[in-house]
Amino acid sequence: MIPPAVRHQLEDPSAPYTVLEILPGLFRLPVPLPKNPLGELNAYLIRGKERSLLIDTGFRTSVCRQAIQEGLAQAGAAADKLDILLTHIHTDHTGLASEFAGADGTIYIGQGDAPFTRRVMGEKYWALLDQRFLQEGFPPQTLQTTTRTNPARTLGPDLDLPNYRPVADGETLTVGAYTLQVIAVPGHTPGQICLWLASHGILFTADHVLFDITPNISIWPSLPNSLGQYLESLQKIALLPVQLALPSHRHTGDLSARIQSLLDHHRNRISETFRIVQQAPGLTAYEIASHMTWDIQAKSWEDFPLNQKWFATAEALAHLDFLLEEGAVSQTLRPDGVVVYHGK
Repeated sequence: MIPPAVRHQLEDPSAPYTVLEILPGLFRLPVPLPKNPLGELNAYLIRGKERSLLIDTGFRTSVCRQAIQEGLAQAGAAADKLDILLTHIHTDHTGLASEFAGADGTIYIGQGDAPFTRRVMGEKYWALLDQRFLQEGFPPQTLQTTTRTNPARTLGPDLDLPNYRPVADGETLTVGAYTLQVIAVPGHTPGQICLWLASHGILFTADHVLFDITPNISIWPSLPNSLGQYLESLQKIALLPVQLALPSHRHTGDLSARIQSLLDHHRNRISETFRIVQQAPGLTAYEIASHMTWDIQAKSWEDFPLNQKWFATAEALAHLDFLLEEGAVSQTLRPDGVVVYHGK
């Protein structure tokens, strides 16, 4: 049973954002993400007798490092030996994993994201992604700028370490009084996982379900039709008898209602993308993204922050890949090597 005062803290966006003991030995640790539209990360700590488990860490920055250190101290875990569980590979979740795990700590990560803990895989991934973005009409100069400034490339953890351990769908981890079941939910990343604490009806939703932000669904060379897989993953967790959802950013809410809202949102986005392609055949993905509606403080596409143009184009591509899979649109290659889209 979650105490009403604790639930209020987790649900109310205006509640003080502080270290919070949700259940005995289970804490939310606030981690600010300065100059990032997400605002903050909800890291979670489960205290054990011999080792404790830290779920996600923030960027590899001094601000995130200090916040985790202070959170551990307030939770009485400053001296605990830590293992780390990474809900997915994005750097706002993984940046400090290698530091807080140390040489003797295990870093758990979903099987689908495990390959990205090897530097060579990361380099290969970015090379393939850059090639795809250029082919989809993303301006080369803009891409060069985002390469230097995108936190996804610059604020990650140390890679090629021996203590990363992949975890599979259905696997369980016991820490202290709590046993967590790993639930693979590919879509946001190839290896995104949720954690199911069945004994208390608690689901750590990571970035799979957020309650006032729509999780970015991008493209991954290793995850065909990422949007289609994301929608299937939403329906997968909808079957669980969840009493409390613990997301990785901001506040919580009614999980069933939010899942339905996200399904509706993406159906609308799919329809919008299809409508743009029908009304203006021959556009690139970059141009299609510029015609889509975005919830961002910018007067026009020209005023978008460059990194947000990158994320917007990636999301447009995820919706275009879905439509290609459904056979609703087609693509052709222009003489200059750029892909354009047509309705069917």
